[in-house]
Amino acid sequence: MKTNVGSYDAGVRFLLGSAVLFFTVNGLGWWGLLGLIPVLSAACAFCPIYWLLRIDTAAREEAYERDHPHDPPMTPH
Repeated sequence: MKTNVGSYDAGVRFLLGSAVLFFTVNGLGWWGLLGLIPVLSAACAFCPIYWLLRIDTAAREEAYERDHPHDPPMTPH
């Protein structure tokens, strides 16, 4: 299974999914367990909906990093 979720996308998915799960504990009910879906897709770096729509934020992120190289930070001597 090829990854199709970039690191920024995964971070947002994890935060939003965690927020939904938090509200599940605080009275949202069983519907709040849908928050597990974005958390799991962030952990696996794979989204089936992205796969169906042929979206790949991981490849976009890699292309951006390749096109915008940066030097490592300077260390003091």
